[in-house]
Amino acid sequence: MASVEKEPGDDVTQVTKKREYKEFGHDEVEGTKALVDMSTIELKAEDLYDREKVDLETIVIEDVFKLLQCDENGLTQSEVERRLGLFGPNKIEVEEQNAFLQFLSFMWNPLSWVMEAAALVSIALSNGEGQPPDWEDFVGIVLLLLVNSGIGFYEERNAGNAVKALMDSLAPKAKVRRDGNWIEIEAANLVPGDMISFKIGDIVPADCRLTEAINVSIDQAALTGESLPVNKNAADQCLSGSTCKQGEAEGVVISTGANTFFGRAASLVGQDDDTTGHLQKILAQIGSFCLVTIGIFVLAEIFVLYAGFRYRYRRGLDNILVLLIGGIPIAMPTVLSVTLAVGAQQLAKYKAIVTRITAIEELAGVTILCSDKTGTLTTNKLTIDRATIRTYGPFSAEDVILLAAYASRTENQDAIDASVIQALGDPARARAGIKLLDFKPFNPVDKRTEITYREESTGKLKRVTKGMTSKIIDLCSRNKTEDVENRLEADVVEFASRGLRSLAVAYEEVDGDDPEAEGNGLELIGLLSIHDPPREDTKQTIDDAIALGVRVKMVTGDQLAIAKETGRRLGLGDHMYPAKVLKDGPAPDSKHATLDDMIMDADGFAGVFPEHKYEIVRRLQALGHLCAMTGDGANDAPALSRANVGIAVEGATDAARGAADIVLTEPGLSTIVHAIRQSRIIFQRMRNYSIYACAVTIRIVVAFAILAFTYKLDFPPFMILIIALLNDGTIMTLSVDRVLPSMTPDSWDLAEIFSFAVAYGIYLTASTVALVVIILETNFFQDKFGVTLEPFTPAANNPQLHMILYLQVAIISQALIFVTRSHGFFFMERPSTALMVAFCIAQLISSIIAGFGDWGFTKIHSISGGWIGIVWVWNIVWFIPLDWIKFAMKATVIKSLRERREAKVAAEAARGKVPITRTQSRAASIHESMYSNRVSFIRRAANRVGLGKVSVKPEELQRFGSIQAQRVGATLARNPSRTA
Repeated sequence: MASVEKEPGDDVTQVTKKREYKEFGHDEVEGTKALVDMSTIELKAEDLYDREKVDLETIVIEDVFKLLQCDENGLTQSEVERRLGLFGPNKIEVEEQNAFLQFLSFMWNPLSWVMEAAALVSIALSNGEGQPPDWEDFVGIVLLLLVNSGIGFYEERNAGNAVKALMDSLAPKAKVRRDGNWIEIEAANLVPGDMISFKIGDIVPADCRLTEAINVSIDQAALTGESLPVNKNAADQCLSGSTCKQGEAEGVVISTGANTFFGRAASLVGQDDDTTGHLQKILAQIGSFCLVTIGIFVLAEIFVLYAGFRYRYRRGLDNILVLLIGGIPIAMPTVLSVTLAVGAQQLAKYKAIVTRITAIEELAGVTILCSDKTGTLTTNKLTIDRATIRTYGPFSAEDVILLAAYASRTENQDAIDASVIQALGDPARARAGIKLLDFKPFNPVDKRTEITYREESTGKLKRVTKGMTSKIIDLCSRNKTEDVENRLEADVVEFASRGLRSLAVAYEEVDGDDPEAEGNGLELIGLLSIHDPPREDTKQTIDDAIALGVRVKMVTGDQLAIAKETGRRLGLGDHMYPAKVLKDGPAPDSKHATLDDMIMDADGFAGVFPEHKYEIVRRLQALGHLCAMTGDGANDAPALSRANVGIAVEGATDAARGAADIVLTEPGLSTIVHAIRQSRIIFQRMRNYSIYACAVTIRIVVAFAILAFTYKLDFPPFMILIIALLNDGTIMTLSVDRVLPSMTPDSWDLAEIFSFAVAYGIYLTASTVALVVIILETNFFQDKFGVTLEPFTPAANNPQLHMILYLQVAIISQALIFVTRSHGFFFMERPSTALMVAFCIAQLISSIIAGFGDWGFTKIHSISGGWIGIVWVWNIVWFIPLDWIKFAMKATVIKSLRERREAKVAAEAARGKVPITRTQSRAASIHESMYSNRVSFIRRAANRVGLGKVSVKPEELQRFGSIQAQRVGATLARNPSRTA
């Protein structure tokens, strides 16, 4: 398009080509009219939810006032009170749970149910046949349950509440016009229709539409992920929780509390509270294995002992109690909790605070790390990119930066001025050697700054201006040739394609001493590019994560060009998509058949809103991946909450910290690599314990069932309880055991765990049964070692035999942990000092009990030192082959399982399916949900008995324009003002 322009300093009119510089920025949206009759305001539901008729983000401001029934003089106090009753306070309600019921919820899972049943058996069902209740077993079982629930309750109550953090991050104060006067109130008392004002440094207290805006720039990075402050004009929308970086404004509140953009971001935080976490699901499956094993042998004992042997009622119950108490790994949640808690303390050394300790286990299996860009991968601080500075005159790049710094504020700076001053290195240079005569700050019309100064060394007056490229080049007259304009246009297009903001700089000299006089013509001297640079350690962190088998994807609210440029600089790649593909799906000619394929293949996504981040994480989890998410803003909170592991980086908002599972307290992401390695160490400890616990269940249940069937042996339940207590005390030290982390993501291969457990359990069962057979069927030990047993009929229920059996089971069961914790021979991997000391103390206690225990309430009697020595030697002989059993299992059964699994994955990949290699999270079955610490049953009970706080669940995160403000209009229409 040609136009006639008169250049400054020219006496002739010339025809020039008006260039359109495609600079990087935001598209402006023109106001629209609501396609409804605004004179009645009685909108129907179909009108309120139809964006084609009403969109409070874009309709003209006059219609906003009509819809919300207010004006620029503000609301009256009586109307405010009415609206507070309709819409509630401008804060996010916190859902609280009764502490007592929360404590009880930790006893609500099948493992606890079996132990609770055992307690009832010992205290109620055992009361009969002239014998008192089994108080000793009852007290011991209840003590185990209380300790386990107490630890879980303590962790839960101290984990913090994400929604409370979101609420606390709302602006505490607000300036509002009420009854025609400006006053300061608590931000929680704002209502839709209020007139508010804010200035530089203030936090916007509620979603609003601006009525007046004087040079306003808003930082909404924590909400939308945009790294650059956004200029706002009258009629624009400002979001609650954003920060005013420049200027001052007035506006009308369109939504408050949970209905704001900020509040909707909070709505998904904690949404999954009623589902089962990953570790709970694993516990459910391990618990099911133990329950099935116990159930089979309990049923067998019922048939054999009662139907076959015609046992009396009480005698049979004692045998069943042995299986229940000895077989259930009731301390498993407690042992794993202690292991995780110690791991959390170790992570704190790397400046990582763990707010949900089960996240440590999930971090070990994370295969994909989704990371926000702004403030996480980058510094969230605008910077001049020196490597890309373009010059168009006799000035060097350093000269251009210095002159641009002259044309910048040195106090009360906006983000761009601050970046230019910072580029100097020494801020004092921005005014060194010059005398300021006149300064014109940035304004939305001129879109540039200008300084006129006297150079002290020469005494000459000079002028520099910097700003939007199209504005600056229009002012230039001295060197605006076709060649310069072509170069400038090409440079601006290149910067825009790379997501860099252009900042043009021009210079002229002024004759005379009048700072307001015209100069000799502005000359374009340079073009600066501004960007949000990556953190120094980010690239190394990403490389380290990839080396550990974790794939990194960028998920940012910033624009696509910026995301691609950041991806290239970090080595992530620039294969990224805009957020709209998450709704539209892959294009018809795309190489991706499904949206899931596209998400897996992408290096990242740009222009996303909170619900997009949430959806990406959800889909990755549905594909079988354990997903971690890093972020720093309120817009990241839903995804941080949804992810298996949410990580809030240093400097994150309260919203992000509250929703995250791990909070970093030092800048950068390098701590994440330390956390991944540490979590894999913790995972190995838990896996070792799981094999051990399942093996002990099998050896106790199978061994004592066989002895009961073969010799009618009635082992005292209380001694099984002692074994369980000593074992659990020793196993607690696994939390600090020495293990090596794996170099690939860990996963719970339960088939391998159960296979090892069965092999170990059957072998240890053989060691126990063989010892009893030799003692009862032969006189081998009596003849060879001169030991004796006091006569007792029947011999199988000799109290001394029970003590021998107790000692044998106690010693070799604990010794098994040295085999399960090692990958090679047990003596090749040194255990921790704590484990060795605990083992020795437990065995000393067991030996002392064997030598001196003579308790009348249970069927045991002390044995001689000779028998104690025989048991120790017997266990040592049987312990040595355990390593060979482990090696044999790896070479046969385990190898076969892995080959079968790999073949299945390959077959699925050949059919074009995405193989599910990880246990899906956040999608629990009915059975698995029983292991949730916050079960729906407990919550319903709390509400029914009046102990819980009844609250409305937050809606799913949606962003249908300004639907929350439309609801305000609908509510007001249904409840007209009493004064109207």
